[in-house]
Amino acid sequence: MSEESDELRRLLEIVSDKGLKALSVAELDVLRTLLEAKDYGGNKKADGSKKKLIRRINAEIYNKYSPRRFL
Repeated sequence: MSEESDELRRLLEIVSDKGLKALSVAELDVLRTLLEAKDYGGNKKADGSKKKLIRRINAEIYNKYSPRRFL
């Protein structure tokens, strides 16, 4: 469990410093999986932040797989 916590902390620090664009698709997928497994229980604010970040991660994965083309 602590190994997962360390990985989650490392990825969240990268996102905090450099944003989601700094992570590869594989790292984004790992971050999403670890966040979904994390339970914040009664803390509504933390749970809301988690859901918002998961939505942003999903959007970033979509953008990396199919980047928008400007003509």
